[in-house]
Amino acid sequence: MRKALIAANWKMYKTPAQAKEFVATFLPLVTGHTRDEIVLCPSATSLSAVVDAVAGSNVRVGGQNIHTADEGAFTGENSAVMLVALGVSHIIIGHSERRQYFGETDELVNQKTHQALKHGLKPIVCVGELLAEREGGKTQEVLLRQTEIAFKGITAEQAANIVIAYEPVWAIGTGKTATPEMAAEAHLVIRTEVARLLGREVADNIRILYGGSVKPDNATALLNQPEIDGALVGGASLDAVSFSKIVRY
Repeated sequence: MRKALIAANWKMYKTPAQAKEFVATFLPLVTGHTRDEIVLCPSATSLSAVVDAVAGSNVRVGGQNIHTADEGAFTGENSAVMLVALGVSHIIIGHSERRQYFGETDELVNQKTHQALKHGLKPIVCVGELLAEREGGKTQEVLLRQTEIAFKGITAEQAANIVIAYEPVWAIGTGKTATPEMAAEAHLVIRTEVARLLGREVADNIRILYGGSVKPDNATALLNQPEIDGALVGGASLDAVSFSKIVRY
């Protein structure tokens, strides 16, 4: 059985004080919850505050982005080395907003995935199609391409530490959600491609999250699909009570 992972992507929200306030409210709501792995992904400025606030709990902390180098003259960037030193365990890679607004390519996603694995971070690698791609019947083509390039040079042993997040880009921040069946179908495409690349055992064990406008009222229907192994939650993760309801779907 694959253990579900529920991750909160706070994007560019919350000061350190607000992040600590969230954790203070959230932790009592999920105390003793061991069915799922829980990860909070704040902005870089709040990572230390959240790492300290969740210490000793069942909650882990992830970053939202890393550079491909260990260090260097890259103003404004953060390295995997720096995040690991803070106590971060996971890292979101290739989120649709990074691809859309910052020009991240499939190849860069692959480089960042290798960098994360090199330093012991668990990558949450995002893939997903645009609205025009879905309407043009290209969903499968996009998912196969993004998955194949993301896993270039990745071994079966390394893949055990990777989580994939399927993000239908047309459903992020729009209020639209893929039906559970649509989401499960996309997850199956991704899992089948992982099997082709790395073998059936790797594919059977890899976790694939759903990441398109997950809310408390649709979480149960989505997360009860056998192909869906958790969620990457955006807006609904900014409120502690709301996110706790998703965790306890």
